[in-house]
Amino acid sequence: MENNTKSFEINDEKMDVKKIEKRDKTIKIVRNVFVYIFLTICAVASFLPFYWMIISALKSEAEYMKTTPTFFPEHFQWDNFSVVMSYGKNLFATSLVNTLIVGLVSTLIGVIVTILTAYAFARLKFKGKNLLFSLMLATMMIPGELFTTTNYVTVGQNGFGWNNTYIVMIIPFLVSIYYIYLLRNAFKSIPESLYQAAKVDGTSDLGYLIKVMVPLTAPTLISITLLKFIGTWNTYIWPRLVNNDKNFRLITNWVTSGFKHAGSSTAETTLKMAAAFMVSLPLFLLFIFFRKYIMHGVSKSGTKG
Repeated sequence: MENNTKSFEINDEKMDVKKIEKRDKTIKIVRNVFVYIFLTICAVASFLPFYWMIISALKSEAEYMKTTPTFFPEHFQWDNFSVVMSYGKNLFATSLVNTLIVGLVSTLIGVIVTILTAYAFARLKFKGKNLLFSLMLATMMIPGELFTTTNYVTVGQNGFGWNNTYIVMIIPFLVSIYYIYLLRNAFKSIPESLYQAAKVDGTSDLGYLIKVMVPLTAPTLISITLLKFIGTWNTYIWPRLVNNDKNFRLITNWVTSGFKHAGSSTAETTLKMAAAFMVSLPLFLLFIFFRKYIMHGVSKSGTKG
């Protein structure tokens, strides 16, 4: 009799456990459904402006100006892109070359400066290192507009007189405290024992940096390089402020050109949308192909050190 009672109790416990497991599984499924629905809504809301830019670039100006907007072009106007590229006597090609020159040079020099500075704060020992690094981080709280104003006064006509040159678009923004902070954390995540072993073998600090530190932090360096180039590609206010000569315009300034169809006296929005799409497409593809390195580099360096 006692054995039967115990068996019933065991069966009841098993049934209760199954009910609890089933309930927990149902709750988990429902929670995941709501999470994915929310993320889908956010993704659609984020992509909608880009979608509107793309379809607007493929519309005629008459269709774009309709009172009731259309969410798909009635007739694809592929010639909008050819009109934009041919506008202003090769202004697109000039702006593209300028952007590549400024982007590649500033990225190369900026990455080298970032590596050397981050290594100094991560491995070298000197008086006031922590205080100096804290002061550098404190500058991140200063509004960017203030830097723009002071830099303009310094390098403008009343200063060095660098207006309408490549130098004025490269020098003022070579150093990024944020990138130095990221790379320093990545360097500090490397065990100190490797540094001590390298010093015992007679390796110099520069040799250790090139042969050990740089290869081990390659994901972070790749992400910094990409972000630096993207930042240069997207910059708008500074080159617009210091360069009035069309021969020194960057690609983002080219977007604001007065695009007009033949016989039109006003700029057409569809052509501006086509120009914006052409400027945004390379960065979109760059992020798609290298997103793994960007996310991995930033997350790894931002959680250690």
